Amino acid sequence: MSNGSKDSARPATEAADNTKKLSNRHVTMITLGGIIGASLFVGSGNVIRSVGPAALVSYSIGGLLVILVMRMLGEMAVASPAVGSFMEYARRGLGEWAGYLIGWLYWYFWVGVIAFEAVVGGATLHGWFPMIPDWVFSIAVMLIFTIANLVSVRSFGEIEFWLASIKVATIVVFLSLGLLFAFGLWPGASFSFGNIVNAEGGFAPYGWWAVISGVALVIFSYFGTEIAVMAAAESEDPKKGVTRATNAVVWRIMLFFIGGVTLILAIVPWNQLPDPDQISPFAYVFGQIFAPFFGPGAAQVAEIIMSAVLLTAVFSVLNSGIYSASRMFAAISDEGLAPKFIGKRASNGVPVMAVLASTIGGYAAVVINFLLPDSGIFTFIMNSAGLVALLVYAFIALTQIRMRQQMTKQEVDRLELKMWFHPWLAILTILGIIGVVVIMIILPETRVQVWSTLISVAVLVVFWPVARRNLQKIGKLGQKPETRLLRTVQRNQPAASVGQGPNDGEVSSETRAIRTANREQRKQRHKQ
Repeated sequence: MSNGSKDSARPATEAADNTKKLSNRHVTMITLGGIIGASLFVGSGNVIRSVGPAALVSYSIGGLLVILVMRMLGEMAVASPAVGSFMEYARRGLGEWAGYLIGWLYWYFWVGVIAFEAVVGGATLHGWFPMIPDWVFSIAVMLIFTIANLVSVRSFGEIEFWLASIKVATIVVFLSLGLLFAFGLWPGASFSFGNIVNAEGGFAPYGWWAVISGVALVIFSYFGTEIAVMAAAESEDPKKGVTRATNAVVWRIMLFFIGGVTLILAIVPWNQLPDPDQISPFAYVFGQIFAPFFGPGAAQVAEIIMSAVLLTAVFSVLNSGIYSASRMFAAISDEGLAPKFIGKRASNGVPVMAVLASTIGGYAAVVINFLLPDSGIFTFIMNSAGLVALLVYAFIALTQIRMRQQMTKQEVDRLELKMWFHPWLAILTILGIIGVVVIMIILPETRVQVWSTLISVAVLVVFWPVARRNLQKIGKLGQKPETRLLRTVQRNQPAASVGQGPNDGEVSSETRAIRTANREQRKQRHKQ
């Protein structure tokens, strides 16, 4: 074939391949909407009621920890984009045991989340349509999003784009109208930021220990930010997507969480905020804003709107949960830590068995919850995953420190995205995470999550010798990163794109990864 024919064929092949990947708009909206959910729309009310106006400090400290973790993850991901990234980085930086532990814990966490969100979604729909049992809705919702994730990663991205758009639109409207109301520029409103400054009981009415304890409550609201990095690895431009996701997390947290909580505190005195189990703080504030137009019915209108938004948030988390769990399960299989067939990709790039296996756990948990509601099994599953977020954050920080130590000065200089003030902020992050765990042990309401999660960790530790022997048996124990990269990419990349020659113009990121791995192997052989 002539070079001209190759040049004309290559863009068509690349374009076809890109139709199976996430576009930039998908990654952007997943990045924007990834952390907007019930933890913000409802959970913020519990934090405000238990901390007071100083909840702003709790959210700021928790947000700072997550920003630092995302920066560290971004540094590693831009240098080497990979689905299931932090598991692979932990394996490279800390050893096989670290990849094994964090990979399985992360998968287990999302299987529990899938089940939980399906139960919540079923209960919400049952409230609207009481003639249909809630378990029917739960199973139906699970089936819909399972199928969506099986169609293609593009299908997941498109659905998540629209679900996230609704959440982002809601918070943007809230912030816009809330600012007008708080500054007294809304009908019937007056300047109300004094509710924060001159709050009853002071800025921290329950003392600063309550503020510190609040960090343990709010930090889990931010978990899920890492999904954007995982999704970016399956986008048309992984490096650009990862960089954008990492940089966006700063203003997302500042605007959505801290901005939203600030307006709630400004519009409604903290001690007058109703119980979130009765009405969410966002619905209550919307009711205050709509009152001049809808009168006494404003609260009901706002509650209906927010119920629909909350259901959207549930669907979004469920959709993202299936994606996250399946990609991590496939990555676990690629590492030789799960059966090989789990990681096998279909022609559309979807790890079909990983999707099905991840959702089977969700279906089982849903059934257990409805058939044996008092057994405590479902509660244990949720509690035993409660500390996973902090463990993931800690492993990311430890891995980044270790991987930076392994780099030469030239490699560090070539990093396109760097962690700030390395290694001091990474060490500070680890100390902050340890502090949050200590707080969780002290607090009665979170202590059970710590011990339940440690049981899950203990089970994985018991099975590690078995997993290690299997890695040794298949020749992956201690395998060099470049060799593992080459074999993984070759297994998942279509033969046509792998076979492109060096003069074919622009090539895919997977092809470049293979060539890089080949060069590394040649260097190793030359040294030997």
